[in-house]
Amino acid sequence: MGIINVTPDSFSDGGNCFAPEAAVCQADALVMAGTDILDIGGESTRPYASPVSQAQELARVIPVIEAIRSRHSLPISIDTTKAEVARQALAAGADMINDVSALRSDPEMIDVVRQSQVPLIIMHMQGTPGDMQANPSYVNVVGDIIGFFRERLAWIKDQGVDVNRVTIDPGIGFGKTMAHNLIILKYLSQFKTLGRPVLLGHSRKRFIGDLTGLPPQERDQATAVLSALAVANGVSIIRVHDVAATRQAVRLAEAVAGA
Repeated sequence: MGIINVTPDSFSDGGNCFAPEAAVCQADALVMAGTDILDIGGESTRPYASPVSQAQELARVIPVIEAIRSRHSLPISIDTTKAEVARQALAAGADMINDVSALRSDPEMIDVVRQSQVPLIIMHMQGTPGDMQANPSYVNVVGDIIGFFRERLAWIKDQGVDVNRVTIDPGIGFGKTMAHNLIILKYLSQFKTLGRPVLLGHSRKRFIGDLTGLPPQERDQATAVLSALAVANGVSIIRVHDVAATRQAVRLAEAVAGA
């Protein structure tokens, strides 16, 4: 899954794809690099980020989705917590919904999911982007997140949605310390007990910088290493900025595993 941040304040690219033309060019580059899914978001979820209005988010993502859909046929994911943004994005050509709030932010989102019957990604986040890094704490970070997903999946099923459409994302960096992130990465295989595909969104994140001393734009090699380890531990979708480096790392790891 290749990332396109249509925001002026992304932690990783400093708003390089904020202009619609730049976002479309980035999509072209990701497709050439071999991405399988494009994930388009119009609201930053970096730590301490402020929310944007529905109108702002729509103005950012809808033209980009329409332009990309006119050029490419691969699946497009809309990264949003707002039901109306998801609804209009699907009408514009998106194929799936990626909700970092796990359908907790907007009570109407479940209606969009139920009516559209598109694939859904739900993520674990302790708190909100505005406060999630203030003091994250867990009894057992992996066990707590698994319990969260059990509750969410049961609720989604009760709402009349087929949970076979749902992918889970443990939410690296969303209300987690470096120690929490590393434990999640070490025990990724435990999330397979939920019976759902797992997505990992670790690309260029702060804990990589804390470990390597590198700025966001120089963390792609480290991201690719972690991607290969994640796939070896059962992760199905890797959400990254540098698709080419990740594909190389994963291909090598899979060749060794299959030797």
